[in-house]
Amino acid sequence: MATRRKVTVIDDDRAVRKAMERLLTASGFDVETFGSAEEFLACAGSRATTCLILDIHLGGMSGLELQRQLQASHAQLPVIFITALDSEATRQHAIEAGCVAYLRKPCPSHSLVAAIERATGACGDAET
Repeated sequence: MATRRKVTVIDDDRAVRKAMERLLTASGFDVETFGSAEEFLACAGSRATTCLILDIHLGGMSGLELQRQLQASHAQLPVIFITALDSEATRQHAIEAGCVAYLRKPCPSHSLVAAIERATGACGDAET
């Protein structure tokens, strides 16, 4: 039996976290969710994740700040950024931060699953 990949969702909107958890579980992933970057950092078990789905605009530390902190600590986690507040500048910052994909909320489920497949397959192409 194949090992299920663990995906971590960090979004301050509880409804978004719950919807993604249901979708990704149904798609064959193990899922953990966090309401903030700080909550994620405080949880030692989150280190076993294979991919982060990270909201850019979080209360407290932003998704981009979390990505920078993870890179500074040499964490090699692929990141898929999601946002409801899209702008060219935000998209450019996300791509420069090294995301696997950049998706606008609400994102189609097939786009999210495809981005996770790319992320866990170590492909570095960013989707806009």
